[in-house]
Formats: sequence, structure tokens, C-alpha cells
Amino acid sequence: MSRQRTLVFGWLLAVAAITLFSNLGLWQSRRAVEKQAMLDAAAQVLDARAPVALAAAADSARAHRYDWAAGAGRFDPRGPLWLDNQQREGRAGVRAYRIFVTERGTALLVDLGWLPLGGDRVLPPIARPAGQIELRGLLAPPPSPGIALGSGVARSGDGWLLTRVDPAAIAAATGLSVPLAPRVLRLDPALPLGHARDLELLANTLPPAKHRGYALQWFALALAVLVTALILTFRRPRR
Repeated sequence: MSRQRTLVFGWLLAVAAITLFSNLGLWQSRRAVEKQAMLDAAAQVLDARAPVALAAAADSARAHRYDWAAGAGRFDPRGPLWLDNQQREGRAGVRAYRIFVTERGTALLVDLGWLPLGGDRVLPPIARPAGQIELRGLLAPPPSPGIALGSGVARSGDGWLLTRVDPAAIAAATGLSVPLAPRVLRLDPALPLGHARDLELLANTLPPAKHRGYALQWFALALAVLVTALILTFRRPRR
């Protein structure tokens, strides 16, 4: 193969690699911006803590936004839900959910907090608070689902094991007669019920700083490929 053909082939590979690395860097940059905007919006709501009704969880126009909410209702008698693969302080566990029905009849998921999961993977019990109860907390979109495979809901004992929080799939699996609100209630840690919890939004995913760091790495790789291609192109061939 002549030097000219070798250079053309090399530049085709270089352009493909530069395009791939640049796109990955741009994707990481966009994720950093999106997550920072999410954190800023939640922080603003948490600073004000001006409560809206719990029924606002069903407002589809605000499905990706945050609100501080408060209201009364009852926990549904259906069994608990465990969200699998949840980390807290380096320990493996599950996040506990139960269905709550407000006085207005709105059904929503309440995040009751985190519980450890032993090596035997026996799911921990999740108590159902009885009677009329007042709740408050942060209305938020469900945790990021990652790659969605199947319904994400499997029957386990008296409840359901989740691989992601999909309100429509959960409503169907549990036999709810009304839709499940698209937002969940992240229970106020100050309330005397539930389990270990906080209002950290990115506990099981990358923060903006990590995305920015990965973006920088991808852009650096794209630049390294470009510099290498230029050096190989303009280097004098040995006689």
C-alpha cells in the first residue's frame, strides 16, 4: 500500500475516532448540565418549602419538576415494594416504597427510605402505618431507570421487587383501579416513620462533577488522536 493510501485510510480511522470521542464528551457535558439544573431546582424548592397538596403529584405537566408537598391520606393495604440495587454509605440494600392514597383519591408512591440487604437476599419487612396520616416531603420524578428491560416489577412474597420505578407498570402489577402519579414523595427525614433516608437526589448515580470529568477525558482523547494523526501525516518518511 502506498504512503498516500495509508494516510487516507489512517485519516478515515482518525476522523471516526475523533467523532466518536467528541460525541461522548458532548453527551457527558449535556448530562452534567441537566443534573446541575435538577439539583439547582430541587435546592430552590427545599429552601422555600412552600407546600402544595399531595394531589399535585398527579399533575403530568410537572412530572419532571420538584415541589414540596404536604397532605393527609392512608397507606394502601397492598404489599410493599422494594427497589433493588440501592447503595447507601457503601452498603448494598433496597429502597422501600408503599402506595399512599390522598384524601382526594390520588394514588402515589411514598419513598420510606433505605434498608440493608444481606447476602442471603431476604427482603426486609416494610411496615404499613395504619389509619389516617399526615405526610410531607419532596415530590420528585422517580429514580433514573437506566436501561429498561421488561416491566421491572416481579412478585415477591407479599409485595413486589422492582428493578426500576415505573408508575404505570407498578399500577398494572398491583391491580390499582386508578392511575399511579408520575412523581413519588421523598419523605421528609424529620418525620418519625420509615427508614434511613435523606433528600439526596443523586445517591445512586453520577454527580455533575463526575460527568464533567468524563467529558474532559473524552475530549482529551479526541485531541490526542488528532495530534497523533497530524504528526504521522507530516513526519518525514525514512529513506
